Amino acid sequence: MKNLNFAIIGCGRISQRHAEHISNFGKLTAVCDINFEKAEKLGKEFSTKPYKSVDDLLANESEVDVVAICSPNGLHAEHSIKALNASFHVLCEKPMAINVHDCGQMIQAAEKNNKRLFVIKQNRFNPPVAAVKKAIEEGKFGEIYSIQLSCFWNRNEDYYENSWKGSKDIDGGTLYTQFSHFIDLLYWLIGDVKKANAFVKNYHHQGIIEFEDTGVISLEFYNGAIGTINYTVNSYGGNMEGSLTIFGEKGTVKIGGQYLNELEYQNIENFKFENLPVGNKANNYGHYQGSMSNHDEVYKNVIDVLTNGAAISTNSFEGLKTVEIIDKIYQAAGRD
Repeated sequence: MKNLNFAIIGCGRISQRHAEHISNFGKLTAVCDINFEKAEKLGKEFSTKPYKSVDDLLANESEVDVVAICSPNGLHAEHSIKALNASFHVLCEKPMAINVHDCGQMIQAAEKNNKRLFVIKQNRFNPPVAAVKKAIEEGKFGEIYSIQLSCFWNRNEDYYENSWKGSKDIDGGTLYTQFSHFIDLLYWLIGDVKKANAFVKNYHHQGIIEFEDTGVISLEFYNGAIGTINYTVNSYGGNMEGSLTIFGEKGTVKIGGQYLNELEYQNIENFKFENLPVGNKANNYGHYQGSMSNHDEVYKNVIDVLTNGAAISTNSFEGLKTVEIIDKIYQAAGRD
């Protein structure tokens, strides 16, 4: 098996996670950030070359196979397209982009250059999520009637201080930065969204962020199911819950915990989930934790696809669908 070479664009918090897994499964040959101190620090830790300019990295690192895009949300499209046009495969952090048009441009660039565009949706690898997906596909629940998605996290003023997070143009919104993984699971498990109604408010972050900190959404899916999403980053003092409850013709299940990492309830006709493996711990960012850390599974899939022709775990079309659903929700809420 070929040892793949990787580069990282964007040396913020999540880049550390990428660098660690790249070191386990391949070789990190270059890193880049406009804040050169960040690039130097990461480069020194992983004994690799730092760059300040994306263009310089792409022009000088011809041995790179895959470029991991870890820059702010609003730069994902620009950086991905540049890397694809330079004939590199791309692994893009969530969200794929913060508008549907940019997602389309990214897909076109991948097709034009005959390169792979991977999108990170690591919650698909959570053991209870993967088990429920398999059971739905096997018809264990019969017809899916309704779903309830709850996303109750905490993001206080310190989280947004001196950061691109909170900016409408670069962050995009709470559904993009905090909860796009959860929206992806709705699409992956239940199907595409036909119609959305939404109310969003900024209660506790006025003057701190340029969009909502709380939302209530109702959804109608093309397959006839209906659902709701309740989300907030105002859970007092810390993250509380990330859960998905599915009501079907033949059963009910709730995946819960803080990060969709626990099977909390099940009552299914002639079927029971048993002996699920223990999942990875959540991504730890100091005071905050994010979704379950399954980036190792993402990198295994990238390598398997590029060296063995395996199926991609999250393709660019699915990444686009997440953005499309979020866009539909924000349009329903009356947000530009």
